[in-house]
Amino acid sequence: MQVELLGNVESAEMRNGAFIINTAVAQAQVTVYSDTIIRVCITRKGKQPESLAVIERPLDNFTYQKLDDTIEVNTPGLKLVIEKNPLRFNFFTADGKHLSSDDKRFGTTLHSDKVMNYRQLHSDEKFIGLGEKTGNLNRRGMHYVNWNTDAAEHTIKDDPLYKTIPFYIGLHSGVCYGLFFDNHHKSYFDFGASTDEQFTWFGADGGDMNYYFFGAQSIADIIKDYTWLTGRIEMPPLWSLGYQQCRWSYMSADEVLGIARKFRERKIPADAIYCDIDYMDNFKIFTWNKQNFPDPKGMVDQLRAINFKLVTIVDPGIKIEEGYKEYDEGVAKGYFATYPNGELYTGSVWAGRSHFPDFFNEEVREWWGNAFTALTEPGVEGFWNDMNEPAAWGQNIPPIVKFGERYMPEVRNAYGMQMARATQAGTKKLLKNKRPFILTRAAYAGTQRYSAIWTGDNSASDEHMLYGQRLVNSLGLGGFSFIGVDIGGFMGNPTPELMVRWNSLGVYTPMFRNHAAQGMCMREPWEWGEENESIIRKDIEQRYKLLPYIYSGFYQSTQTGIPLSRTLAIDYTWDENVYDERFQNQSMFGEAILVAPVISTALNADVYLPQGEWYRFSTDEYFEGGQVVNVAAPLNDLPVFIKGGAIIPMQSLVQSTSDKNDGVLYIHIWNGANANEFVYYEDDGISYNNEKGEYYKRTIRFEPENRAVTLFAVEGSYPSKYKTMKLVFHGFEGAATVDKENNSDVIIISF
Repeated sequence: MQVELLGNVESAEMRNGAFIINTAVAQAQVTVYSDTIIRVCITRKGKQPESLAVIERPLDNFTYQKLDDTIEVNTPGLKLVIEKNPLRFNFFTADGKHLSSDDKRFGTTLHSDKVMNYRQLHSDEKFIGLGEKTGNLNRRGMHYVNWNTDAAEHTIKDDPLYKTIPFYIGLHSGVCYGLFFDNHHKSYFDFGASTDEQFTWFGADGGDMNYYFFGAQSIADIIKDYTWLTGRIEMPPLWSLGYQQCRWSYMSADEVLGIARKFRERKIPADAIYCDIDYMDNFKIFTWNKQNFPDPKGMVDQLRAINFKLVTIVDPGIKIEEGYKEYDEGVAKGYFATYPNGELYTGSVWAGRSHFPDFFNEEVREWWGNAFTALTEPGVEGFWNDMNEPAAWGQNIPPIVKFGERYMPEVRNAYGMQMARATQAGTKKLLKNKRPFILTRAAYAGTQRYSAIWTGDNSASDEHMLYGQRLVNSLGLGGFSFIGVDIGGFMGNPTPELMVRWNSLGVYTPMFRNHAAQGMCMREPWEWGEENESIIRKDIEQRYKLLPYIYSGFYQSTQTGIPLSRTLAIDYTWDENVYDERFQNQSMFGEAILVAPVISTALNADVYLPQGEWYRFSTDEYFEGGQVVNVAAPLNDLPVFIKGGAIIPMQSLVQSTSDKNDGVLYIHIWNGANANEFVYYEDDGISYNNEKGEYYKRTIRFEPENRAVTLFAVEGSYPSKYKTMKLVFHGFEGAATVDKENNSDVIIISF
């Protein structure tokens, strides 16, 4: 294998808003997207790659300076120093602090079709992110491969998994930076794993060395910049934030309805129930099993009458069967993947021998989207995209398989993204002004624009429960806010203790779904004995009380990209305890709630509380931050803490998001030394009218010095569903009296 170094700069000029640099073997283009985002794209003098992830355009112009040995690009937030001999790229803060640089010896190299970049490694450098990856929060010393894989029965050390999110954040010397390698060929990231800690490296088997460098000086601001570049989530339908019950499979309409009714009879809140692959006719997508699901609309109508939504699974494989509408149309119109000679590629999945749509073709995406009428006409509002790595028995779809003009090595890591894109576009059109719920297993960077995600086929064990929380937090760093895991573990049978513990953690997971594989024990809340059912019910009830806080948190994600579930590294970046393996599973749920996962066999736990003031959610017990505390952790009380100064809106208990509450919005405020603000957000939770200004938003501010709560003016035209507001105080001494100043939006609390 011939390895080519870039060599020296032969020419450099500004052209059409990009700085073009030529060497004997390659061309580099530098473009600026904002004060803190610079793109470097190195090609073999070919055309620039098109991105599936990036939705913004670069600036038309930027300032640069040619010097004897370097070229400097300066923005208000970043400095890029380009060395000419040989060509190397070095990034600094605007005031000259070193962020990250090419390795002096190797920089970017071209290995036949491969592209690799070698970077300097700081002695204290940490790395976080990269999406759905096993291992510790700090990726230092680890090596990863991005090659979307049907990772059934994977362990907590396996790699690769289902998703490719080639974006990470580096931390060292009090500075931070982000790097997004926008290349969906099979790719590699090595964080000093096998180089005697001399350098880090990343690259891909094909495509270009195309990366975006982020120089904002906080993790939160880097995430904001990254999601500005690649897109942010839409507001999800409110019902999808409630409790979801799933199984492979509920085998008939009668069973689906029976499970749903049992939730209502036992007064366990829930909003969604799923149909896995057995609802279909011989696993043919966009069909119904006429024997066991003879009247889909009637079933959905009965579910709707008790405030349940239905979510149905869809796989990409189209069964080879003449007379099957989607098969006949796909063949006739040339919509399926082929071999180079034009022969249709055939792989086997649940439906047997199948063909696979080319979701990279806009016409195919539209055709796929229109096919959802088979589901939307009966009233389905949730659509679960599975097996879209793409999976086929045997896993290895040959590299000569073509999707249009793209071959499999270029397609695989983005296939699930494009399927989710097609599903969202089609169902949004069919549901008109109603928000669909889209869920996908496989994804590429930017998929957050189209879909929620879950972490695939996990197992019923404590270690999977804990590592699942790390996956959720790591995916959050990569722009995904709507994330779930299979509560209880997809494979295996959890103990009652594990089921109870995992359910309590699910309360504080963005998507709260109970799911199990065929042949595993039944997982519904009443299957664990009366005492455990009572605990599970209590925790699900807590989820519903917190929905005003959760929904407001999702609004924040739509505006800033900051995830609902977030690693402590976002808010406490330079606190070494955050990266300690004992505490790396802890996370913030929104701005105010700290969650400490605990294994099912432990009844007490060491919890690290960062600097500040903290209160146990269940008891209001006060704790000083900056220390490790050992706390009781019975199965009915997961260690959850509230940050001093927190403002958390809550509601009365409801059995579904469609139910009316008591009309009171309860604003809980915890005492603290520092002033705090919370942006409360509300809309109808159903339509896209929020995008036309039909929402209710107001900022709530707590000022401890004068013990004042300020309710700022309401923005938006949506009338709140809450008729009154009640303040609930925690951690204040004495009895509270509340007075209003002449300005009725300022409330003074006296004790």
